[in-house]
Amino acid sequence: MASSFCTQANALLRKNLIYQKRNYMANVRLICFPVLLCLLFTALQFLLNNITRGHPGSPEPSPLGLPLLLQVPESRYRAVRSTSLDSSPSDDLPDGYCRVTGTCPVTVLFTGRNRSLGEAVMVNLFPKSFFTQDTFDNWIGPSQDVLGTSEPPPSSSLETINFSNLYSVQRQCPLDWTFPLKFPGHQKTSNVACIQGLSLWRDSSSTINDQLYKGYMKGNRGGDINEITAAYDLLNTSNNNFDARIWYNSTFASGKGGFPALLRVSRSVNMVANAYLQFLRGPETKILFEFLKEMPTNGIPFRMDLSSALGPMFFIWVLLQLFPVVLTSLVYEKEQKLRIMMKMHGLGDGPYLMITYVYFLIISSIYTLCFVLFGSFVGLKFFMLNAYSIQFTFFFIYINLQIALAFLASWYFSNVKTATVVAYIGVFGTGLLGGFLFQNFVEDTSFPRFWIIILELYPGFSLYRGLYEFSQYAINGDTVDGKGMQWSDLTTSTNGMMEVLFIMAIEWLVILCIAYYMDRHLSTGSRTSCIFSLKNFVKKRPPSSIRQTGPRRQDSNVHVQMEKPDIAQERERVEQLLLQHDSHHVVLCDDLKKVYPGRDGNPEKLAVRGLSLALPRGECFGMLGPNGAGKTSFISMMIGLTEPTSGTAYIQGLDIRTRMGEIYTSMGVCPQHDLLWENLTGREHLLFYGRLKNLSGSALTQSVEKSLKDVNLFSGGVADKQVHKYSGGMKRRLSVAISLIGNPSVVYMDEPSTGLDPASRKHLWDAVKLAKQDCAIILTTHSMEEADILCDRLGIFVDGSLQCIGNPKELKARYGGSYVLTMTTPQIYEEHVENMVRHLSPRARRIYQISGTQKFELPKHEVRIADVFQAVENAKRFYTVQAWGLADTTLEDVFIKVAREAEALNVLS
Repeated sequence: MASSFCTQANALLRKNLIYQKRNYMANVRLICFPVLLCLLFTALQFLLNNITRGHPGSPEPSPLGLPLLLQVPESRYRAVRSTSLDSSPSDDLPDGYCRVTGTCPVTVLFTGRNRSLGEAVMVNLFPKSFFTQDTFDNWIGPSQDVLGTSEPPPSSSLETINFSNLYSVQRQCPLDWTFPLKFPGHQKTSNVACIQGLSLWRDSSSTINDQLYKGYMKGNRGGDINEITAAYDLLNTSNNNFDARIWYNSTFASGKGGFPALLRVSRSVNMVANAYLQFLRGPETKILFEFLKEMPTNGIPFRMDLSSALGPMFFIWVLLQLFPVVLTSLVYEKEQKLRIMMKMHGLGDGPYLMITYVYFLIISSIYTLCFVLFGSFVGLKFFMLNAYSIQFTFFFIYINLQIALAFLASWYFSNVKTATVVAYIGVFGTGLLGGFLFQNFVEDTSFPRFWIIILELYPGFSLYRGLYEFSQYAINGDTVDGKGMQWSDLTTSTNGMMEVLFIMAIEWLVILCIAYYMDRHLSTGSRTSCIFSLKNFVKKRPPSSIRQTGPRRQDSNVHVQMEKPDIAQERERVEQLLLQHDSHHVVLCDDLKKVYPGRDGNPEKLAVRGLSLALPRGECFGMLGPNGAGKTSFISMMIGLTEPTSGTAYIQGLDIRTRMGEIYTSMGVCPQHDLLWENLTGREHLLFYGRLKNLSGSALTQSVEKSLKDVNLFSGGVADKQVHKYSGGMKRRLSVAISLIGNPSVVYMDEPSTGLDPASRKHLWDAVKLAKQDCAIILTTHSMEEADILCDRLGIFVDGSLQCIGNPKELKARYGGSYVLTMTTPQIYEEHVENMVRHLSPRARRIYQISGTQKFELPKHEVRIADVFQAVENAKRFYTVQAWGLADTTLEDVFIKVAREAEALNVLS
């Protein structure tokens, strides 16, 4: 009876929990990563707070005023006519010779919807001329003039001001004009030089943007640096409306030591506002901007929350490292064929996918929960300020998406090492790309929102965008109102969290469906294409278990005519059983054929050539054959690893082409290589597979103990040792016990006694003999002794087809009708020995001769054993007989003879 969905799910869950318990140290190491990162942030935050206490960036009650300056390019970088601006009109720029003389003006670009009004306004942007010595005494300070500097701006008003490279920007400059200037509140006197200001019209804001981009710092990329000081778009400015957009240099945003700099934007705003007022009210109207200073405070030390500032890059690595963990676990089961092993013992796709998914979801949820809670416990603002409900919603959706993505990616990889390397490259690459590329796109308001959404379709960027939003709200909340992201913030246009949640939820469902679809077609390990599967769905075979009567294919008739009598008899027997719907025979192979297509110019390979076979319950059928004969291909078709090219087989009346899922529930497999979990014990393996076979309670316990005793793994505590401590022979015995547990109807054993010592082999054979009373067993082996002891019938398989079939005695009688006489004498008597043998049997054939040792085949119908003994005794009287022996034909002799005859026939054909 097949086990139910719940029974299978329970068996797999118990196995996973045991496996997880054994690997608890791996879980501890996994959780230690975010914990250590949070502790590192806490320690660095403590050091930063101590270092910045009293730092120049720390506010105080009476901060010193900063002069209002215009940020101008250095003389050698100011815009001139150059090929770097060839895509936009630049003929109105000065000639490059001014760089040699150091007289290049600072250029300001402007545009708007009304050019004439714009030109009238911008003519007032710079003062007409500087004052003379007569007016110097009436000058009220730097705010009266447009002063500029090429020095980087300071981090705060507390920082020491560098007043070198000061300029007075005017429409026209006297030759070599400078004057001394002392700023109020500052002790240092500076010399101010005159520099010409040039305002130029451009037809559109895109032209301005093009020139700004091409000019800025292009020298670092191999061209000229052609910097524009600033730019204005007057938009809808008119006599009754002032509307302006300002471009400015924001590259100084990160000042010394990484602290934010005070960008020189205020003077640009003041300049255009004054120009507009003078256009309306005359040249005497001015808004005097005295100085710029920080807001007075009570001296609270400067603080920067590292977890909020650096969180997106580091926390994305914390969350992404779960992806390699899940992926490698899935690929490991695929590489070691453990998934196939479980399926062949009755584990359905549904229970496997559900339990495995939930298993990884629970682990990921616990990991993420520990991450958030510990981060909050140590006081990281990133977690404490943002609403926990939003955080858990975001993390829950993402870990589901990540698990679904791991299921999908697992079908691309077949090697754990490759999957691990690629996954970790993806983890660190995503973090770096998010921090140094994607974040710039998000912060650039001119970057199209459509492309932001396209980039967020990559799950790693979606994760980074969500973490970035959390960090920004944490930074703002820490400095403004003490509150981070709340649900009400998700509706604002600048918040990307709702967009990210929607994208990840949709991707989760889509990827989960695709992964499930691929698993349904590839879970057995066979590379059956989706097209082939759809073709099978469209061309559905008849639902009946045993095929209907009807004429056989023509190629089968031709094949039957060339078969030997015993093979033809077996084929006819199968035909009769199929017509009678016989239920006693567990296995019926009906003209089973497998052809592998040719590759790289090689012809196609016929691995199995129309095999027909009937096995009743209680019979062990042995398949003998040289390597490459097709035995593995036959077994692979019977256990569902590959599709038959033609023909089919029925297991208890169920067609292997259409009902393999039901067949698995009553099947046992002992593969050639042991497919075991290294961290589980032998008892735990048998408990798991026993539950899959619907055993429970005392019946399960008794069955497990019996299986362990049958294969000699019960005593000495061996059953409770982990498999990685087992020897090769112990693993082999455990594989046999797994194949027999649960009383399967058919068992496939591929060389079950390989690597066993004689005592263990004897125990194993006894277990197989006992088990075959209730099932049919198909066994492949290279041990003739094993085949002779275990198998009720044997089939010798050569070049894809059965050459003979029968019980061991029949085969010996049929193909071994001779005795083998071996005699060892001095070499001078070799001819005498041969004459004696010819006298016994004229048809005797010498098959071996070396250094006096000779072997002869004597036909049984020509000699009697008594005559051979008498002849040897007589020979001893005339010459020395060092050793001699007479042996009947062995199964090995039969195998070699049949294989040679078949190979010779194939060569001739």
